[in-house]
Parts: sequence; C-alpha cells; structure tokens
Amino acid sequence: MSRLKDKIIVVTGGNGLLGRALIKNISKEEGIAINLDINSDHNIDKRSLKCDITSRKSIQSSIKIILKKYKKIDGWVNNAYPRTKDWNNKFDRIKSESWKKNIDIQLNSVFDCCQLVLKVMIKQKKGSIVNISSIYGLLGPNFNVYKGTKMTMPAAYSAIKGGINNFTRYLSSYYGSEGIRVNCVSPGGIFNNQNKTFVKNYTKNVPLQKMALPNDIAPSVSFLLSDESNYITGHNLIIDGGWSIV
Repeated sequence: MSRLKDKIIVVTGGNGLLGRALIKNISKEEGIAINLDINSDHNIDKRSLKCDITSRKSIQSSIKIILKKYKKIDGWVNNAYPRTKDWNNKFDRIKSESWKKNIDIQLNSVFDCCQLVLKVMIKQKKGSIVNISSIYGLLGPNFNVYKGTKMTMPAAYSAIKGGINNFTRYLSSYYGSEGIRVNCVSPGGIFNNQNKTFVKNYTKNVPLQKMALPNDIAPSVSFLLSDESNYITGHNLIIDGGWSIV
C-alpha cells in the first residue's frame, strides 16, 4: 500500500516497542519515517535523530534539521514515553517530586512538540498530529488484573493520558481552520513479556481474549496520518480488543 507515499512523518520514541512498529508501518505505506529518540543515532540521512523531547531546544534543533533536508513535515506522532526510575511505585509511595517530574517530562513534552511542529504546519496549511494515549486516559484502571503480581498502574499515567485526550480535542478545534488535524490513539494493554499472572488476569477481561501487539496499533496511526482520514479530527481511536465496552 502507499497511503503515506512521500509524506514526511516524525515519530518520537521510535526505538521503543510501539515506536518500532509505527516506523515500520509508515515505511510500509511508503512514508518517510523519521525517528526522534534520545537513544537514537544522529544521522538525518538514516532518518534518525538523537533528540531529548524533554528539552525544547533539542526538539527545535531536530525540526530545523528535518526541514533543511525535506522542506516540510506532513505528520507527527507523539509516542515517546519518558519517565522516572520510581515510575512504578504504588500510589501511597509516590513522592510529590516524582509526580511533578513525570507530569513535566511526559505531558509538557507533548505540549512542546505540538507547539513547535504546529508552527511548521500552519505555514504549510496542512498537517496531521497523532498523540498516543491509552484506555487509562479514558477509563479508571481495573486493579484486579494486578492481583498476584507486584505490578500496578502508575497514578500519573491516568492524569497524563487523560490530559492528552482533552489537549488533543483543544488543538483540533483551535487549528481546524488552518487545515491541520489532531487525533489520538488509545491502545489497550500491549504484550511485552509481562508477568504471566498479569497477562492471564488481563486477557480474561478482554472480549478478544488477548493483549494487543504493536502491529495491531500501528496501521491505525498510519491511517490517521494519511489523506484517507481527511475529515477526521479531534477523535480518540480506541484499540483495545473490546476492553472498554464491558
């Protein structure tokens, strides 16, 4: 297929589990996928830039390099997932400083990326942004799935993803007249060799009886980046195997 032919698409956090699938699918659709990742090689000819999305200057520098080579940015995917080492602490053990730090490096980095790339898209009078959210930005967590494990659902995650959902609606309304679309995708749990008990507990609550794989999510992101979704903006596409309907 070629729904993204010759489109310049930036993916933050392209080295991660979902990020790799996003880049692969964009490339499959004949788009030019550029990976921005703090652990990435810094070589635009390899479509890869070392970028710290928690630094506005780093984002600005990356955009400048991309524009110098490609002259445009058609799409941007906010997928990166920076977090502190104590991210997985249970609620009563979360330090206030950690809460504030995670809100800053995750939610505020999405703000910076959007604000900076939107300046480019306004000049182009077109563009598509996709924010990666989560079902836990829409629903409260089911803590029963963590029974029998040491796992939990980080409290800041709900606040961040819920914020991203409504921020997406705000941007889509604000920039719609400029020909720019902003949507988000909310995956359910993605399998990543988690604790077997957790996987069993989780899949029991999913009508399709399985966790998502990265390739279950990536094609829908490509769709929202493509011209096939030209009349879709402000939408939260939930991809959860039915989790949210029961």
